[in-house]
Amino acid sequence: MITRIDHVVLTVRDIERAVAFYSRVLKMEAVTFAGGRRALKFGQQKINLQTLGMETRNYAGIGSGDLCLITEWPPEQVVAHLQAEGVEIVEGPIGKTGAVGTIVSVYFNDPDGNLVEVSSYPGET
Repeated sequence: MITRIDHVVLTVRDIERAVAFYSRVLKMEAVTFAGGRRALKFGQQKINLQTLGMETRNYAGIGSGDLCLITEWPPEQVVAHLQAEGVEIVEGPIGKTGAVGTIVSVYFNDPDGNLVEVSSYPGET
């Protein structure tokens, strides 16, 4: 029935601060859609951004997101890039289980406390 994730939504305090962070740190493309909403595009997916109260159909909370993003970069390059951008690494590189096998992950928080995991599948880097 389900074939892929199209987008996820993160609840943040300041949308433009989140756009700047994800564009700078993760090289995502900032986009505007649907009358001024903001999102971050990468590959065939995107992360939509909202502030508290923008979406009344969910129980979103600031900083409650937890994302795992796949990269082709080796973990050492991810670590070096995050350090160069002044991003504190919470954990990793460390082996974890991904959707289709073992991954090597590096964890950090965005400015709103959302947990971001950047991972690679060994042999794909």
